[in-house]
Amino acid sequence: MKCLLDTCVIYPTVMRQMLLGVAARGGFTPLWSGRIIAEWLRAAEKLGPEGAAQARAEAAVMSAQWPHAEVTWPPALERRLWLPDRGDLHVLAAAVAGSADMIITLNAQDFPRGILAEEGLSRADPDGFLHGLWQAQPALVADVGAEVLAEANRLSDHRWEMRALLKKARLPRLGKALAGA
Repeated sequence: MKCLLDTCVIYPTVMRQMLLGVAARGGFTPLWSGRIIAEWLRAAEKLGPEGAAQARAEAAVMSAQWPHAEVTWPPALERRLWLPDRGDLHVLAAAVAGSADMIITLNAQDFPRGILAEEGLSRADPDGFLHGLWQAQPALVADVGAEVLAEANRLSDHRWEMRALLKKARLPRLGKALAGA
């Protein structure tokens, strides 16, 4: 299954780590565009020079790990598409050009299901998507969660618990499932 990752699910670190960790283990094939990555890097600049440098390094790692994930398309494709927010047409164009099955986004209102269906696409929020993958492959998702939690604890002065970390990362259903509650 090919999934186009919107900027809003790449930029939060823990969410990105969960999604890409699952993808690295074969849970799905990730796709994105140069513009999506550029939006992430612009947003990371607000964190200062260190945050921007970290984001650039992480983007380079993503590009190396998934050399075929970056999708391009002809301008005519974007011109024929319609969404309520024209600023999101590039996301839909990337999904169509990459033959994605779905768009993973937090912005449901910007990607109406009917319009996506006309292009053979669906959409999912990252929490529901990852929770569904956990239901199908619990060990795979749990292993990724354990690695993300360990990294969060290594980098933080705060001692994180799985449920709290994933809730903060806007993955509450997954956090509850992985915490065993």
